[in-house]
Amino acid sequence: MGNQDLPGVLVSGFEGPCCICEDHVGDLKKHFNLITMQEFLENKTQFGPKIQAVYIWGGKPAVDLELLQSLPSLKIIASSGAGLDHLDRKLIASFGVKVANTPHAVSSPTADLGMALLLAAARRLVEGYRLAISPDTENFPTNFMGQEVTGATLGIIGMGNIGYKIAQRAKAFEMKILYHNRKCRKLEEEKAVGATYCERLDDLLQQSDFVMLAVSLTPQTQRLIGRRELRLMKPTAILVNIGRGLLVDQDALMEALETGVIKAAALDVTYPEPLPRRSGLCFSTSTNRAWGARAADPWTETASGRLPHVEPE
Repeated sequence: MGNQDLPGVLVSGFEGPCCICEDHVGDLKKHFNLITMQEFLENKTQFGPKIQAVYIWGGKPAVDLELLQSLPSLKIIASSGAGLDHLDRKLIASFGVKVANTPHAVSSPTADLGMALLLAAARRLVEGYRLAISPDTENFPTNFMGQEVTGATLGIIGMGNIGYKIAQRAKAFEMKILYHNRKCRKLEEEKAVGATYCERLDDLLQQSDFVMLAVSLTPQTQRLIGRRELRLMKPTAILVNIGRGLLVDQDALMEALETGVIKAAALDVTYPEPLPRRSGLCFSTSTNRAWGARAADPWTETASGRLPHVEPE
């Protein structure tokens, strides 16, 4: 607990797996009195009225009805990152509380990671690393080459800030870019990256060598990729998910990988996170593999000089 004269902000904590980013603590303490969840729970009567904001990092602290009822002075909930599917915005709005996020702060890092996953899966980087360090390796197979990225077709599902930045990066690899979105981008934006709009998702899935999920999770996009959609993809196709785990029916994905319906998957997000250690998606073979690499950028929009985005009520 810090300066009592500063506005109180509830945070998950400073230590442990669910703590806030240590790079943010110093700047936050200059402007706010940071109150940890443990401190709040131990003395709700003292701290509840002092808390004017909740700062969410990595989905913590969780905001529910009980917490909202315990914070009579709460004005805003600030969530790091772009996604807001972990928040019940209707419930929060009913308390007169605003919601803010940082959609632009993570756009470039997430696009970078998306391309890293695509390249790693295409060139069999994880398998190659395991082969290189295995004590049983005596030679390297000459056909362990992966597949070409340059000139391949990339289908981007969700052409918002992150999707468009992925297209910019893919252009440098001379990839043919298709995209599916609620609406077309402006013609000049399409021309800048050489992207072609697919009104039907099916058309994108059938034509793409790589399918990149960069769409938000909504009731309409939950399990957007299931058995039917996977069967529309090429048997040589690679699925990359940098959106949300629930965009994909993971049972259907595991079945598709095991039976060769698609070649591979590279997952930044899963459901749940982390996956159970015995999940088939945690393992890889020479032809079908799936792996996760959850990443969080250490900078927020406020730290980079940009104001966070406040969701309308």
